[in-house]
Order: sequence, then structure tokens, then C-alpha cells
Amino acid sequence: MSAFSRRARSPSLSPRAARKLAGYTQSRESRVLVRLATQNVLVRADLLLRGNLPKSPAAGSARTVFQTALLITLFGATYGAAMGTFGGVYGQRIFQPVYSALKVPLLQAATFTICVPSFFVFNTLIGLRSDFLNVMSALVRTQAVFSIVLASLAPLAMVWYTADRTYEHAVLFNAVMFAIASFTAQRRLRHEYRDLVARDRRHRTMLWIWLILFAFVGIQMGWVLRPFIGDPEGPVHFFRETKWANAYVIVGKMIWRFICGQ
Repeated sequence: MSAFSRRARSPSLSPRAARKLAGYTQSRESRVLVRLATQNVLVRADLLLRGNLPKSPAAGSARTVFQTALLITLFGATYGAAMGTFGGVYGQRIFQPVYSALKVPLLQAATFTICVPSFFVFNTLIGLRSDFLNVMSALVRTQAVFSIVLASLAPLAMVWYTADRTYEHAVLFNAVMFAIASFTAQRRLRHEYRDLVARDRRHRTMLWIWLILFAFVGIQMGWVLRPFIGDPEGPVHFFRETKWANAYVIVGKMIWRFICGQ
């Protein structure tokens, strides 16, 4: 076989063409990986909502915890981004959706971190420490359910913003959205606790302690970490530069003004 025939049968690529082909291959592989990762997140979210994820202590592996934390972060950030679009996205306001997307998962993580140590001590004192791994697994899954439900309410928040431009009304509306997501997650937590309560009825008492503790801390932390919406007439801040206050008093005054039409 002649040299010309060998070159015709096995042509070589120029360096430029080879780099271009390699770049195309890497880009295609990246798109496939992103697609698979997205499908994995959505499938896990679906299994979580259906209650089909395993509940055994073996399910608390590092990989499972990471995947659940990823769900909490992604879906919480989704609602946060929508939450921060009140008043439009222009000028400095373009940073508000970014800040809010970061702060909703931060709110969940901070509230959870503050509540867990005291809840662990309560479980230990009452004699339920041996079940705490199962308890933590149920609590983390419930946080993921909360984030998923909250993200599903994001379109409603954006529709509300087009209908009502009052800042205090936007705050109250988002508080209602958080309450809806919380009540839904609480129902799932009671379902997650079913086996624990069947094993020891004292878990029912601890469940109510957790719900009260988490709600109390969560509302105050939401006020401390504000603004999540941001007043369009004021500057954009990651944290508001004002003194701390009692969230329950502030929200109560907002509700009273809304009822009175002020």
C-alpha cells in the first residue's frame, strides 16, 4: 500500500481542528453531566415528596446528607430569588434577588443549627438519645420538603408583586407563603415521626417541642436576617443596619395596619 493510500485512509487532524473537537467533546460531556445532575435532583425531590426515601439510619450517609442539603439550598434559593424581585430588578435592585437567594437557605440553616443542640439535650434528658439519629434524619428531610414546597409557591409571590406594590403587604404575603410551607412540612414531619411514636410515645411530646422551638426561633431569625424583600425606596443591603427588635411585635403591628386598612 502506497504512502498516499495510508494518508487517505487515516487522515490526521490539524492542531486547531483537534483542539476544536476536544472542546466540543468536553462541552457535550458537561451538558450530559448537568442534565443527569438535574434529573437526579428532581427525582430525589419527587421521592422525598412521595415519602419513598429510605428512613433507616443507613440512609444518613454522607452522600445522602449532601444530596438533601443540596435540595434545601437549591429550592430555598429559588424562592429567595423570586422573593427579592419585589419593586423590579434595576440599578442596585439587581442585587436583592441574589441576596435573598442566599439568605433563605441561610435562614433555614441558622434556625436549624440553633435549635438542634437544645433539642438533643431534651431528647437525652427524656431518655430518647438512642433514637436521635433517626430523629435527625426526619428533621433534615422535613427541611428539604419545606424548601420544595416554598419553591413551588414562588410564582404566586411574583404574581402578587404585579398586583400589589405595597411593601408591608409584600412582607405579610411572603410570611403567609412561609407559613403554608411550614404547615405542609409539619404534616410530613408527623408522618416521619410515625414509626418513632409507635416505638415510644414520648416522641410525640418531643415532636411538639421541636415544632414550637423551631417556629419561635425561625420567626425571630427571619427578622434578624432581614431584608429578604427590600424596600424599593431604600438602599439595598445584605443585612439591614438597624437595631434588633421583637419580630412578633413588628408582625403583629403590620397585621393590625393591614386589617385596619392603614
